Amino acid sequence: MANQELRLSVGASAGQRTLAVVTGVLVAAIGAAFVLVPLLAGGLLRRLTGPGDGFASYEDARDLPPGMLPPALRESGGDPGRGLFLGLCGLPFVLLGVYLVLRVLRTAAWLDGTRVYVRGALRSRTVDLATAAVDPGSYREAGEDAPARGDRSAIVVTDRVSGQRATIPLRGMGLSILPPSELRALADAFVAGGAEAAPGARAVAAELRRLANA
Repeated sequence: MANQELRLSVGASAGQRTLAVVTGVLVAAIGAAFVLVPLLAGGLLRRLTGPGDGFASYEDARDLPPGMLPPALRESGGDPGRGLFLGLCGLPFVLLGVYLVLRVLRTAAWLDGTRVYVRGALRSRTVDLATAAVDPGSYREAGEDAPARGDRSAIVVTDRVSGQRATIPLRGMGLSILPPSELRALADAFVAGGAEAAPGARAVAAELRRLANA
């Protein structure tokens, strides 16, 4: 098999990337507001109230925008524990927004010779398909009970040398199945090992070619 890099069509389009990034940034910003506002407002409230009643001074009071403090914080009288709890409620939104941005920007897969590279939001995996062990539950041999075109969404493989496990998507964003040329390239990689190919590799290759020709 020729040693050439082939990028698989599993990433998002330019429009999908833009929409996902904007959404992720917005979600993260809302979460950050939940984290920061109660904590900052809690300290300001303690400055304003002080040991007595009312505001410490006009200069301190005018720094507080109307309606800035959440109702729960106003009722807590500036309790730092309550402010911390409210802040932690926004942390999952921050993490969700960051993960969404990373996932749409980093997700990719490509084939370099017989080695496939799969990159997710946080980590990357690489497996040599010529000798990889195939999860039998992630494919079905062609035949009367074979799935229709597009029903199979991924193939799970494990590198027999490094032990790394990777999931090869068979669908791209907006695609029911990868293009035929990419399916055939994956099929060729699975059988390139010849006698060293793992059990089930030829069945996977036959299934990929069937999907390509469907």
